[in-house]
Amino acid sequence: MSRTITRLFNTHTEAMTAVSELEQAGVSHHDISLVANNADNWHAGHRHDTARVDGDSETAEGAAQGATTGGLIGAGGGLLAGLGMLAIPGLGPVVAAGWLVATVVGAAAGAATGAAAGGVLGALKDAGHSDEEAQVYAEGVRRGGTLVSVKAKDEEAARIEQILQHHQGVDAVTRGSDYRSAGWSSFDQAAAPYTADEVMRERQRYGESRSFLNQVGRDDSLEADRDRRPGGPGITAPIPGTDI
Repeated sequence: MSRTITRLFNTHTEAMTAVSELEQAGVSHHDISLVANNADNWHAGHRHDTARVDGDSETAEGAAQGATTGGLIGAGGGLLAGLGMLAIPGLGPVVAAGWLVATVVGAAAGAATGAAAGGVLGALKDAGHSDEEAQVYAEGVRRGGTLVSVKAKDEEAARIEQILQHHQGVDAVTRGSDYRSAGWSSFDQAAAPYTADEVMRERQRYGESRSFLNQVGRDDSLEADRDRRPGGPGITAPIPGTDI
């Protein structure tokens, strides 16, 4: 038996670190999905073609093909190698990879039914989450968070939950209670996406003291990986025939 384990992270840095540890622990990237709010354009340095997931556009069909063939899954290079930019109704611009977004994009390209009708909300429910859990997780992404969902066999569930918890992943019960205490009731797909400033305030509310907009020297996983590559900003490529 298997089930879906999902956690909401306040920042993409925390989420991507968790994804990296999951893969290092032997969890296949095919079983992991990540959806991160990109209202503040933190992913601009790694821009891909942007697709709209609206069920009508040709770009949705193209994105679906990419998702199912590995373009949004990072085949051969881990999940984070396949991050791509999308626009999802109710969430606005996101950076995403993995089976969850493949479900959303594929359904949108095929017909306005199933997961496409509810976007990430519908996909989460199709994956086994209750309506209440899906509502909270979708709202969390809308407000600037990053969602990590893992398909886990029963014998692996405890270890996966421990890794996500270690990196500050929050479950639907905890975050939903906080949202409702401030007057929130449910995720509204027709609501306007959060702006960069609203995302910044939301992150500050949960302990994230900075915005990633125009930030210099970000330490997120993609930047760190790029900086470690020969010729990258942080490493000088070796000169042939020398030890330098």
